[in-house]
Amino acid sequence: MSTENRKMKSIWYFVGLMLVAMGAVVMGSGMYSFLNPGEARTVLAELHPALWWGIVMVIAGLIFLVVQRRQMSGSKGASQS
Repeated sequence: MSTENRKMKSIWYFVGLMLVAMGAVVMGSGMYSFLNPGEARTVLAELHPALWWGIVMVIAGLIFLVVQRRQMSGSKGASQS
């Protein structure tokens, strides 16, 4: 692959990767606490905030990755014509 065809990835691509990775960890923690509730309960523990925030982070990260991929594929077509 020549250096002319290689493009630098945007920072938002890496932000998306980090959101997906960290969201998966938070979501895993939330699933564990959902399936194995501990003795010490907080006021809003029944809402399972770790599970919900993990899902939100994974979805946001996937949105960043999809948007970045579409922008990269769109810029390749524009530079070749």
